[in-house]
Order: sequence, then structure tokens, then C-alpha cells
Amino acid sequence: MLGQPERHFRAIHIGGTNGKGSVAAMTASVLERAGRRVGLYTSPHLVDVRERMLVNGRPISSDAFCNWTDLLRDDIVETEASFFEATTAIAFADFAARGVDVAVIEVGLGGRLDSTNVVEPLVNGVVSVGLDHTEYLGDSLESIAREKAGIAKPGVPFVIGESGGATAAVLKQVAEEAGAEVHMLASTASYGGDVGMVGRYQRRNAVIAEKMLSLLPPDLVPSSQHVERGIAAAWLPGRFDRRGKWLFDVAHNLRAMEELASCVGEARLPRPIHAVLGMLGDKDAVNALRALQPQVDAIWYTVPPSVPRERRPDPNPLLGDDGLNVVHEPDFVRALELAQDGAGTVLVTGSFHTVGDTMSRLPGFAPLG
Repeated sequence: MLGQPERHFRAIHIGGTNGKGSVAAMTASVLERAGRRVGLYTSPHLVDVRERMLVNGRPISSDAFCNWTDLLRDDIVETEASFFEATTAIAFADFAARGVDVAVIEVGLGGRLDSTNVVEPLVNGVVSVGLDHTEYLGDSLESIAREKAGIAKPGVPFVIGESGGATAAVLKQVAEEAGAEVHMLASTASYGGDVGMVGRYQRRNAVIAEKMLSLLPPDLVPSSQHVERGIAAAWLPGRFDRRGKWLFDVAHNLRAMEELASCVGEARLPRPIHAVLGMLGDKDAVNALRALQPQVDAIWYTVPPSVPRERRPDPNPLLGDDGLNVVHEPDFVRALELAQDGAGTVLVTGSFHTVGDTMSRLPGFAPLG
């Protein structure tokens, strides 16, 4: 119905369990500094759906989003399209309408069956593989890797961020079977310049972005100066995002929580550090809490109000039985109030819902103002 808008711009396609949003933001930032008009499609959003659809940092306008929604309403209903399928169509239509030179597209979930997989990219790749969304992607790292590698295309450079082991081997095998040009990064590969986003893992993300950029067609390959400036300037809200006494991080699975805990331990934050953590019902909250607890002084476990009913966690978790010093406060607003009392730093984490619901309650903190 839209005339395949994804064919009206060149694309870079990025998948993975953790880190794909950061790699996408870095890649887009570099291309912008190289003078390109760049679309950036990421998900999920924190407060406003328009955060997902940026062109050189500017979101789709409210009027444009409403107009595309009105135009597609009957088709969305008739096809029973999901929210993500609908927003993907709107994003691609918006990028075509705003005349982007290149769009950096983050996979929503998995890869093989993701609605973003209609793009015909110049380069693509998988940043990492972890146990997440197992109800859709399979309950082993190998099965998840197979789904994520489903974005590989014949003759297209495919970058593997995983440094080795069975998951990297599966990614390589599936990509080669698809006829892709495989590029596997060495385990020691680390970006040598300044990285704007905090965390040691961001250096790995930066080297993945740098590699993907180097594999673009010659007319799009940025200079080393643009790479340095773009990666240093790249930023995503909610990724070790410090704002006064508040610290926001969307870590929402065990691997991401372990990385967050490492960053908190190294950051020399004002103490005491009080954490507000809210995770979805399909996540490993107990082990996430175990990973975070040594680096903070108190934790309030709560439920963000925007979590869909079918994904809400157990309202009465037996967290105390696991040796965790955690206060269970199901009232989200009350948990935020209690965590602020006497805190040097308030860390908000566990999901996009937790961070977004907090930002929407703090004046001036929402990503789009």
C-alpha cells in the first residue's frame, strides 16, 4: 500500500541481544558528521513513540505520525498488524518522505522474522547473542543465534560481534549458508578512540560500528576524523544516562545487568546509591538483583505502570528467601519517593518501562522534552 518505501533509501541493518541500539546510534552519528542525511530507527521508546524515528536527530513530527497512522489505519486493522509492524511501516515511509540518504535500522526482535528484515542492506550484522525472548526465539543460545543471523543476505557484508564459541560459530554458519560476506571480529578488538557512551562494553560496540562503516560502498565510507567525532558524540537516552542525582539504564536481562553493575562499580557515584528496579515477568529478576546488589546500598523492587498486563511480574516475589536485601514496593510512585530519600544517586533500571515511566514523571527528563 505504501509502495515499498524501504527501497527509496540505502540501509544498514543491526541485530543482537544487547548493544544493537548503541551500535546503531554510533553508526548514525558518524554518518551525520560525514554530511549524510541519516534516518535512525530504534526500539522500544521510553516516553514518546516518535523517539523511534529520527532523521539527523529530529523525530518525526506529531502531525506526520498522525497522518501516517490515519492513512494506514484500515490496513493495520485488516491485516491485524502488530504495533511494531505498524511503526516499522510508518518509520520507513517517514524516512522516504524526508529523503534520507541512508537509514540505520535496529532489529526489533530476533531477525529472521522481524518486520525490519524487508530491507536490502549495504551491510548488516549481529552485535551479541544472549538468552532473551526465549518464548519466541528458542531456549538455547544456538537457537537464538540462528534466528538473529536470519538477517544475513547474499553478497552483503555481515559483521559478527560475538568473539567466539558456539554462538559465533552458528552466526557464521547461517550467514555463510545465506551467501553473506562474513567478517568476525577478534575477541581482542577494541576501539582506540574516545567513546561518548559510558561502559567498557561500549568500546566493543564502537569497534563493531567502526567495522560496519568501513564495509560500506566507497561513496559512503566516512573519514577517520568523522568516525572519531561521531563515536565520541553518540548518545542514547537511558544508557548509563546521568542527570544530576539520577542515573538511568535500560538494562533488562542478566548480561546487561552485569555490565551495568560493573559500570556502577567503576563510576565513583555519589553515595548512598539507591536503586529502583522493575523488570518484566519473563526476565530473571532474582539473578539480576544478585548482580546489582553488591554495587548499591539499597534496592526497591517495583512494577512500572506501563507494563502490559500479560508481561507483569509476580506481584509477590519471594526475593527475601534468596539472601537479597530488597524492599518490595509494588506502588511505583511510592518506590521512587522512598528511593530518593537520603540518596546521593538514584539508579533506575530493569526495563525500558521502568526508565520511561520515571522520566515521564520528572519535568524536563523525557527524551523529546
